[in-house]
Amino acid sequence: MTSRIPYHSHPTPRLGIWQCLPGAHLSHTLSRSTPNLAWILLDMEHGHISDDAMHASILALAPTNVSSFVRVVEGSTANIKRAYDAGAHGVMVPLVESKSDAERAVRAAKFPRPGTKGGGGGRRGAHERFGLKNGVEYLQQANDSLVLIVQIETREALEHVDEIAAVEGIDILFAGPFDLGNNIGYPMLDPENPPEELMAALMKILKAAHDAGKQAGIYCVNGEQAKRYIGLGFDMVNIMNDVGALMGHVALAASNALGEKGESGPSGRGGY
Repeated sequence: MTSRIPYHSHPTPRLGIWQCLPGAHLSHTLSRSTPNLAWILLDMEHGHISDDAMHASILALAPTNVSSFVRVVEGSTANIKRAYDAGAHGVMVPLVESKSDAERAVRAAKFPRPGTKGGGGGRRGAHERFGLKNGVEYLQQANDSLVLIVQIETREALEHVDEIAAVEGIDILFAGPFDLGNNIGYPMLDPENPPEELMAALMKILKAAHDAGKQAGIYCVNGEQAKRYIGLGFDMVNIMNDVGALMGHVALAASNALGEKGESGPSGRGGY
């Protein structure tokens, strides 16, 4: 079946943006910023997005050519199911550190088999977000189309990355370079010049994903950094977050107005 999810229709590398601030209008505005945007991630772990705000943003993105992804607070079955049932095209699960963690996420995210997710026939919603006639069509397409992303951001996860990548139902391994660097003792103090040890860890994640036939994603703070990781072979690349974009452009406009030289403002760097 042809996937109705915009993410799959965009060419690789698939660029996206992190949304930390709540607002359906913000989500829709970001989706219109460039035709090169494949996804917007609604960050419920470290962002300011509530359950209601998550639902509203997913609805706002439904008619666009940009996929709605949700980073859940933590990888419980309830959180994962809630995001998918709201109509999210993908879910990102933080702090996946082992094969068993990955398998638990798959069970919550996928319909039988390999998962155990129920169809939720008593409510309307998810299938309508995809322009499908009914829940039966949704169930037929969901496992192949909906995206499950697991974050690799600790030493333990790095040690088990090949086992995690091999789990059926995992679609993307996503590297969180800031948290990973802190965890392994080589923090990314300068995004333009990361420690060699951290770069080796990121390349290990990339290789594990591709060896398993999966995609590899990474969080970047700006387009220049994103270009570097695209060149290394990453498939799903964040180019900035909404807070950094807003603050940076305001700071740049103020500097230009005063004839000042300097940085454009906050780069959007953070613990991902």
